[in-house]
Amino acid sequence: MNLPLFIARRIYRKSDGQRMVSKPAIRIATAGVAIGLAVMIVSVSVVFGFKHTIRDKVVGFGSHLQVGEFMTLQGVDQRPVQMNDSMMAELRSATGVKHVQRFAMRQGILKTDDDFLGVLFKGVGPEFDSTFIHQNMVEGAIPAFSDSASTNQLLISKSMADKLRLKCDDRIFAYFIGNEGVRARRFTVGGIYQTNLSQYDDAICYIDLYTAVKLNGWQPDQVTGAEVTVGDFSRIYETEDIYINMVNRQTDGYGETYSTKTIQELNPQIFSWLELLDLNVWIILALMMAVAGVTMISGLLIIILERTSMIGILKSLGARNKTIRRTFLWFAVFMIGRGLLFGNILGVGLIALQHFTGLVKLDPATYYVSTVPVELNIPLIILLNIATLLISTFILIAPSYLISYIQPAKSMRYE
Repeated sequence: MNLPLFIARRIYRKSDGQRMVSKPAIRIATAGVAIGLAVMIVSVSVVFGFKHTIRDKVVGFGSHLQVGEFMTLQGVDQRPVQMNDSMMAELRSATGVKHVQRFAMRQGILKTDDDFLGVLFKGVGPEFDSTFIHQNMVEGAIPAFSDSASTNQLLISKSMADKLRLKCDDRIFAYFIGNEGVRARRFTVGGIYQTNLSQYDDAICYIDLYTAVKLNGWQPDQVTGAEVTVGDFSRIYETEDIYINMVNRQTDGYGETYSTKTIQELNPQIFSWLELLDLNVWIILALMMAVAGVTMISGLLIIILERTSMIGILKSLGARNKTIRRTFLWFAVFMIGRGLLFGNILGVGLIALQHFTGLVKLDPATYYVSTVPVELNIPLIILLNIATLLISTFILIAPSYLISYIQPAKSMRYE
């Protein structure tokens, strides 16, 4: 029989269910652990939810990897590369690749009778994965984009529509300035989307791949590049290494050189900013762990002092300091376990409330999202529970040595 565990159970709760130790001490210590764990769960869920939401929005506009002309990917110039059927098949054959789609970019100006706006036209073909845009549509529908004919359909953002006072089915002229002079095209607004990622919403509208290629004066098999989506974001660099060995430094039929870049390399500012959020998480975890530790130490000391007479009796009966320390550490584990239970209920409850109701709002112009995003990560919550239990128990080892200084003769008269 485990004597320390048996005694800890007896002093933690009497057989009739009444507390034998100081109720305030237990309640404060339990509340400290519960609040600390709840804050940690909510903080981690919000940070992970925010990071993944922003990351998915950036990926939605540019996929995980881009294969294009070397100078174009460096942001120096706008040069096309050949992306014929054989090259597309080669890109799709790489391990881990989920989807590949072509795109072509063209700068231009949208003009109404009263206003104008400089935008970036992104031409996409029939293989365009519209899942992300579909999730963010606010009006109309996504046009059926083509690579063989022009439908003159335009997909714009809500910020563009608001600035130019446009709505679905409105017609608008677009002007393109190049070496051949000014060229005009008339488009019909087929749909309006809104992602709240202003960096893209204010700049990108979608047209047919065929139209973008024609406006650039390129050959039918030339595009700005190919966007590649991988099955597992954490293995994006493995796919990049495959492409580096497969297509990088090769030249196409027009003499242009292929190159590859990840979405992190194309958007270093955004991903660096998201990585800074990890520091905030560690600070919050450390502070909440300190709160839980301090309250547990206070509670344990109060309980030890209250049980001084019992400690003296156990020592007079031959119990060693080690045995008595283990008894009170087991007692602390019971309190921590109860605190973890309430902390999980509170933390997960708050996450569920925010997820289903969107109760806490944000300014999308500042945070890129309209409500606080949350992500329930069960393995991470289990890890937080285990870490809180182990660290809180470890912190209590030093205070438990106070038992060594209690003398049996004096403690028998302690009240």
